[in-house]
Amino acid sequence: MDEVTRVAVDAMGGDNAPAEIMKGAVEAVNESSKIKVYLTGREEAINKELAQYTYNKEQIEVVNATEVIETAEPPVMAIRKKKDSSIVVALNLVKNGTCDAFVSAGSSGAVLVGGQLIVGRIKGIERPPLAPLIPTETGCALLIDCGANVDARPSHLVQFAKMGSVYMESVMGIPNPKVAIVNIGAEEEKGNALVKETFPLLKNCPEIHFIGSIEARDIPTGYADVIVCEAFAGNIILKLYEGVGATLIKKVKAGMMTSLRSKIGALLVKPALKQTLKGFSLEEYGGAPLLGLNGLVVKTHGSSKANEIKNSILQCVTFKEQKINQKIKEKVILKDE
Repeated sequence: MDEVTRVAVDAMGGDNAPAEIMKGAVEAVNESSKIKVYLTGREEAINKELAQYTYNKEQIEVVNATEVIETAEPPVMAIRKKKDSSIVVALNLVKNGTCDAFVSAGSSGAVLVGGQLIVGRIKGIERPPLAPLIPTETGCALLIDCGANVDARPSHLVQFAKMGSVYMESVMGIPNPKVAIVNIGAEEEKGNALVKETFPLLKNCPEIHFIGSIEARDIPTGYADVIVCEAFAGNIILKLYEGVGATLIKKVKAGMMTSLRSKIGALLVKPALKQTLKGFSLEEYGGAPLLGLNGLVVKTHGSSKANEIKNSILQCVTFKEQKINQKIKEKVILKDE
């Protein structure tokens, strides 16, 4: 049997827990023999939900955790006080080496804080960024950072660019990925103080293929493979992406139902349209990894359904097989020293 990737999954986190989390976990192990899932949460509720599925029992293990961290709770306090929460128990499985990765649709703040306090940063990494893949016209791009560091410094953005390049080359198979910094114009002299100070550092960084600034309207075209920004701008970009995508899909569907002719046309184009829209769905790319930690921590949307949970678990296999953390140490840390 191939080497197994062990993934701790927060069974109680998210709007659709535990039902959709269980379904996604089962789909993941049924799709790949390379995975073992450790479900953390209230054992009785998890086992009751799992009972309706058929799967290899050796690939899913339940780890009891009696507490749940709610979205509205202060993250630092919750991590410190709720030691038996599904998030803390799962993160400790990564810390002690039982698991290689952690996936959660629960409290973003708790996952980010817990990842750094419990799993810990790779020595030399200043700030771990949250980095989701977003769909583009040519495939996908990595948005880094989208929510972890709203007050980043230029040195942080340089490390983001390096880690993003490692990820896109190793996980997505894109050689010499193009790196761009989010700006309000293409000219080098434009931007706020952070962008102006960071631009020349990226320009003179030999470890990356820096192509300059990128305006928000050019992100969906696939102009760059790694989109660098601090988390405030990154989160706005991500949320706008999600909102516009969902609105366009609704508008297209509504437009196809306006007349008999449009309904007939809808039937004819449905297979092709469904495939196209699937490629532009964020859930197809799994969750956002928190890069630069001693283990892999993946945050998925709070509203995640089974498909996104499954894809988030499956992406952990590639992360481990490609030895991303080792490459980050070699290409980001060692070259900075």
